[in-house]
Amino acid sequence: MSLDIVILAAGQGTRMRSALPKVLHPVAGQSMLGHVLDTARQLLPKGIHVVIGHGAEQVRARHAADDIAFVLQAEQLGTGHAVAQALPGLSAERVLILYGDVPLIQAETLKRLLDKVGPEQLALLTVELDDPTGYGRIIRDAAGRVTAIVEHKDASPEQRSIREGNTGILAVPAERLAGWLGRLSNDNAQGEYYLTDVIAMAVADGLTIETVQPDDPMEVQGANDRMQLAELERHYQLRAASRLMAQGVTLRDPARIDLRGEVTVGRDVLIDVNVILEGRVVIEDGVQIGPNCVIKDSTLRKGAIVKANSHLEGAELGEGADCGPFARLRPGAVLGRQAHVGNFVELKNAVLGEGAKAGHLSYLGDAEIGARSNIGAGTITCNYDGANKHRTIMGEDVFIGSNSALVAPVTLGAGATTGAGSTITQDVPAGSLAVGRARQRNIEGWQRPRKAEKKS
Repeated sequence: MSLDIVILAAGQGTRMRSALPKVLHPVAGQSMLGHVLDTARQLLPKGIHVVIGHGAEQVRARHAADDIAFVLQAEQLGTGHAVAQALPGLSAERVLILYGDVPLIQAETLKRLLDKVGPEQLALLTVELDDPTGYGRIIRDAAGRVTAIVEHKDASPEQRSIREGNTGILAVPAERLAGWLGRLSNDNAQGEYYLTDVIAMAVADGLTIETVQPDDPMEVQGANDRMQLAELERHYQLRAASRLMAQGVTLRDPARIDLRGEVTVGRDVLIDVNVILEGRVVIEDGVQIGPNCVIKDSTLRKGAIVKANSHLEGAELGEGADCGPFARLRPGAVLGRQAHVGNFVELKNAVLGEGAKAGHLSYLGDAEIGARSNIGAGTITCNYDGANKHRTIMGEDVFIGSNSALVAPVTLGAGATTGAGSTITQDVPAGSLAVGRARQRNIEGWQRPRKAEKKS
């Protein structure tokens, strides 16, 4: 049966104490709403309808997409009122209600829920909690059938002792929804139109209420304050770490790794503590990543090594290449097979050929460096003239002496050498030595300046 998904994302999140709308607060580098949208798309719905209110334009700007219809709830009068705003745009046979601040919900759980929906039954996602404070309670009759949901603030002491709580997530036959929403009342402690009142209406109309529970109660945990947001973050990261280890990755400490994107891993990968992986990261077999590294939108080929405290963004390490410690590889940085970049070396839009080396204390930008070339300490490519970027090109087996400044555009042929301390402004032919520095002059008998004596 066809499916429409309605995601409620209009709340302010007062307890967040933030100018940012609640659903835009991040978990694992992505907004909570973004996580819910990703899960919703896995269900292949006919439409996704996001109900927005507080910070509506911010939410719309962040998540605008061709497959999303935004619906404005100008006044926040409750969950039932929020769903009613989306009614005119619904046309599928089933409607699934989700929440923009419940980012860990899994598609597999929602598929089980949707399997329970039919013309004469709706499906409700519930959860068993040791402390269900704040949750609506699931009321069942003597036969165990669901008869109603009572919100915590409206519940009697006996009802509050019930441990089965309402997650708010439910799936309903679409043809029934409009009628139920039209009959909602705000005669309750909050003065709001509760979506949960639909359950009692469905029972009165003779429908069966089916229930499903998530395998992990954290799937249905929302975030109303910064503490709950942090709990969601840690749970997400531990779950992500478990997936990596299941794929053959050794984590020195599963509690000290952060994934903030899409990571693909091979076998026998080793990741040390406090590593952050962002965006799209590909890690092939046998890669080793040292502690305190940040790797974003990068590819690490088989056997590559990233040593401690290195920062990679938009980079690629070839097979057996290594970088760090304290290396910075910026977008467009490519290390060829067995290439090496050492401590305090920065690369930007630069390619090091197979076996090329830059051991320490260098900046190489907009450069193409041939195989087996060696870059001495303190070398820089002067690639920016204040208006435009220019390239430095080196052939194979080039040797750059320490503290050389290569003023681009410049080309050094295969086997060329520069003397230490040289400023190279012209092309260097293959096999030649270029020395571009002032001649040394020694002054005999020179007297070093002295401090003036203090007057007593």
